[in-house]
Amino acid sequence: EGEKLGDLVIPEGMIGFATVCSAVVNGLLLKAGVPTDSRFGGVLEMRNSRPKRFLAIITYAGSSLDPSEAYIRARMTRVRDVASTGNGRILANFREIPAAARPIVESTAARLKQVGIHGILLMGEASEPVCQIPVGLNKIGIVLLGGMNPIAAAEEAGVQADNFSESGTIDFERLVNFREL
Repeated sequence: EGEKLGDLVIPEGMIGFATVCSAVVNGLLLKAGVPTDSRFGGVLEMRNSRPKRFLAIITYAGSSLDPSEAYIRARMTRVRDVASTGNGRILANFREIPAAARPIVESTAARLKQVGIHGILLMGEASEPVCQIPVGLNKIGIVLLGGMNPIAAAEEAGVQADNFSESGTIDFERLVNFREL
């Protein structure tokens, strides 16, 4: 309450909560020499804790709308169901990478997991559809966990939240796992 979270001041009576954006994966892959094509944000159906298919998508090209915020407002997620039963709908993002970059992506994903970021849900095979989404020739589709899923879960539980997605940066070392609070 009354503290700063990045550049945002948390109003009195409110709690600030920061999440890790899936764009972090893009940045780390780019730093490793892997270009990513961010295709869209969507609502991903999960069955038995595994990605099944996208139920809704909003492409990033030509859109100033944040897909995750739109889906949260439309109450299209069932994040809490996925957490408790493995079945439901979560926010996810779709990227494409060059197929030849797979080993670099796998190595980067392993390093991310070591620091607690489990953002890559699924990586397909070269030129093969992923979650019913076609992928370009010599490309690999990647499904990333959406950073706004905790906010969606809060909204599902009836907690009123003001969302400011992609509104700033915070040094990763400053973040605290919510389970430790």
